[in-house]
Amino acid sequence: MQGAAIKRPGLISTICILGFIWIVFSFPGVFAPSLKKLGDWYPALFGILVATSFISYIGLWHMKRWGVQLFVISFFVKETLLVLIDDVSFVGVVFSVFFIISMLPFYKRMDVNL
Repeated sequence: MQGAAIKRPGLISTICILGFIWIVFSFPGVFAPSLKKLGDWYPALFGILVATSFISYIGLWHMKRWGVQLFVISFFVKETLLVLIDDVSFVGVVFSVFFIISMLPFYKRMDVNL
């Protein structure tokens, strides 16, 4: 028996749309020559982070808890990586923290199933 579909709040929809727009603009950056200068491993790792962010927004769009969990994990991995290469963006951190704080009130209403 399937549970009733959970209605997505407007704030979550806005976060997802902004996230999808960010993904569209950041994906071409995976192939940027400036990333290659940081090391052979960095473009691949950046591509994985962009992909996990995209997947987390899809989970969030469908009101799944794993979407929030994956977003938080990818946020911490991304920020750790940026600290290691000394390229921390204050604006990026503020937006991500705002997104995480905005997701928390809806976390209990989200579906635990895949």
